[in-house]
Amino acid sequence: MQLPEPHVDSTVSLEQAIALRRSVRVYSNQSLTLDELSQLLWAAQGASTTEGFRNAPSAGATYPLETYVVAGKVEGLQHGLYHYEPATHELTPRMDGELRAEMSDNSLGQPCVRDAAALLVFAAVYERTTERYGDRGMMYVHMDAGHAAQNVLLQATALGLGSVPVGAFKTRTIRGQLGLEENEVPLYFVSVGRMR
Repeated sequence: MQLPEPHVDSTVSLEQAIALRRSVRVYSNQSLTLDELSQLLWAAQGASTTEGFRNAPSAGATYPLETYVVAGKVEGLQHGLYHYEPATHELTPRMDGELRAEMSDNSLGQPCVRDAAALLVFAAVYERTTERYGDRGMMYVHMDAGHAAQNVLLQATALGLGSVPVGAFKTRTIRGQLGLEENEVPLYFVSVGRMR
């Protein structure tokens, strides 16, 4: 599924987004638009050059992150899991059905996971980076996840959306629930929704 073209301008400055960004854990019942989800994914891992460089930095451009969307309330998307393709700015369906409640159960019962309009899930394929940098590559992968998540948090703020990073979850259980590959380790979620 081709996503809408992302925008590269805004009425909110970077400085305003930094100053306004706060962790928001309570959301209204309103849906996100596909344009908003497109913008969030582009900020997270979208390609910014014809050579394939992405909007978030990555050690040696090894790009160890796979980005998934758990859609709950997104206009034009059925409930389910989607994989983001940065090079083409597309979503590929991976799993149908409502996943948020079980993900919340597997995330220490956090309501922000259950109530999010969408969850962006960053999963790491460590070998992409450790093959080049050895054990130090593990740290670089974690830095990559932080860069991508911060981009999403600032983009959500610029769009007037609420968001919060989530790191407390059962890693193996979430990997199994989402049907991720054995070499994909879920590291980080960003929960996004409309503020009340």
